[in-house]
This record gives sequence, C-alpha cells and structure tokens, in this order.
Amino acid sequence: MPPPAPAAEPAPHHPVRRPGRTVAAALCLVLGLGLLGGAAVGTWLGDDPGERTATGYAEARALWHETPVDTLFPRTLKGDGAGPGGADRHWTRIAVAPDGDCAGAFDPLLAKALAPVGCARLLRATYVDETGSGVTTVGLLFTEADAKGMRTLRERFDREDLQRRTDLMPRPYAARGTAAARFGDAQRASWTIRPLVDVPVVVYAVSGFADGRAVGDPQPAEVAVLEGQTTAPAQAGLGHEAHGIADRVERGLRRIAAEGTPQDR
Repeated sequence: MPPPAPAAEPAPHHPVRRPGRTVAAALCLVLGLGLLGGAAVGTWLGDDPGERTATGYAEARALWHETPVDTLFPRTLKGDGAGPGGADRHWTRIAVAPDGDCAGAFDPLLAKALAPVGCARLLRATYVDETGSGVTTVGLLFTEADAKGMRTLRERFDREDLQRRTDLMPRPYAARGTAAARFGDAQRASWTIRPLVDVPVVVYAVSGFADGRAVGDPQPAEVAVLEGQTTAPAQAGLGHEAHGIADRVERGLRRIAAEGTPQDR
C-alpha cells in the first residue's frame, strides 16, 4: 500500500496489487533509449515501441493502479545538472491530487487534441523547488489508446508543434495550504507535454511562480531552456523546472514498465 501522504496532501487511493509478470516481458525494450536533451537541462528518454502485444499494452495502462504513489511521484526528486547553466536542482513533492478522470485538467483546445486517445486515468502531483520560489505540477495521463493511436497522437504533436502552443497548456494542481495554493491558470509560466508511444501515457508538466504572480509571456520549456532567452520563465529557470521534473517522472515510469512494480521484483 502507498505510504501516507503529507498532511497538506489529499490522500490518494492507489490499491497495490501484484501485477502480471508479462509487463516486464512485453515492455523489455523500453530502456534501450537514446538521449535527446542537453546536459544543462537533463535528458529526455527516447522511445522505441517495437512490437508490443495488445496484452502488454493493456497491462502498462494499469500501472497507475498497481504502483505506489511514492514510486510514480517520489517525495523528492534530484536534478543533477538540470538547472540553468548545468546547476543542480532539487524538488520536494507538496501535493498529490486524487486520481480521477481528465475533467478540468486541460484547457479546452488541449482537451480536444487529446480526446482521440481517451482518458483512462489521470494522476498529478505538485513539487516546489528548494528555494520555495517555483512550483511545478507534473501529470501522467493514462490513455485508452492502443500503440497505433499513441503513435498517431505523437506524430500530430510533432508535425503541428502542438507542444509549443500557449492555448494548449495543461492546468496546474493548486493544493490549499501549500506553496502552490496560488498556482492558477494565470500563473502558468512554462510547460512541456509529450505523448509516449511505448506505453499508453502522456507525460506533462507546467511550472509557475510560488508567489502567485501572473505571467504574461508563458514559454514552452523546450524554448525556455535555450541559452539567450530573456523571458521571465526563462530567466527564472521555470522551463528547466518543468523539463527536469517531467523528465525524471517519465524515467521512473519507464523503469516500472520495463521491470515491473517494486512488489514484483
């Protein structure tokens, strides 16, 4: 069973069951991956779906139900070299949303873009950086799609550059009594969103200032992390925050998919 969440967090319900052994066999190729990001911003793991069986894909979809919340969203994340200029970053989880559907989690146009793959379950957590100045919500959208559906979605995002559109930003999870209490839609500063193709999951993150200031020029993380950017999100390192946290949660998900949940090892 998942360990109790901090007092400020809603207590998520993630029953822990023994997963099928076929998860590791069906997804054993997912760790043969290339590095896509630079050292200063951490690395995104590439994905090679290879030949997936329908059973293996379906079992990967159930990982949210089989895996403790502290495994999917660790209480602390370490980002060696994940900040501007290769600076180290550390983040602490301050809230976990109750798992549920996708209602209200995305702006209307993003919800429409994601609709073809469906929403089997949405998991979200919010982290604060070690200075207490930046907050980031990271999400795992477990879809209802098969491998072809996820590949089609990924290709559309890449082809149309949907991950850069400010009208397709995910919404934050602002938990009362935490540093993210004032983290609303107007406070969104930087974000990243990436449909995976080896597992039926969309990984995303959105970051902002913890003091509740509105951001008039939000910038996608893949742009905000580039040298020479002068926007407020870039200068504050919020692109690095969104990129780094999403990266590490994605790595953990891939590891679980490849090896099985901790109870199965």
